Amino acid sequence: MTTLVLTVVGDDRAGLVATIADIVGAHDGNWENSQLAELAGAFAGIIEVSVPAERSDDLRAALSVLEGLLKVTVHPGSPDADRPAGETAGTATRPLALQVIGNDHPGIVREITAVLRAHDVSIERMSTQTREAAMFGGRLFEATVVARVPASVDLTGLTAELERLAAEIQVDVTLGA
Repeated sequence: MTTLVLTVVGDDRAGLVATIADIVGAHDGNWENSQLAELAGAFAGIIEVSVPAERSDDLRAALSVLEGLLKVTVHPGSPDADRPAGETAGTATRPLALQVIGNDHPGIVREITAVLRAHDVSIERMSTQTREAAMFGGRLFEATVVARVPASVDLTGLTAELERLAAEIQVDVTLGA
């Protein structure tokens, strides 16, 4: 089996996921993992599929018929796909979960991810949202991050740096494993 990663973007409408699933299924493919969302009227997602190697090119061609409805880009899966994100042969990682919440302002994602990058932390999943802060007025920013930390990274130092940053940019950061 060959692993392919599809990125899809287009105007949101009913039936988009079913259309993609039909094409994958028609080529003996299996829908493995996905993250799909409607954002500001646009449908966007990333989908991991496995397909028999001899059907891979046919699947790619079949997905191209979606042009005009969806922009689909097909990427080959990594040979290390079964490893956790950020982990390669010979390197070990530990899981890390972060919850971030605070009054919304520009730069929160940039600042948090800069600290993670400085410690070679690899983000596996991240979701963010803003919503009305009913009790306080204004917008509230929330983020959930699931990441992998190299075993060589000092977790105490990373935690201290994130806590210092949280105080500086006035957000709450909660860490977990």
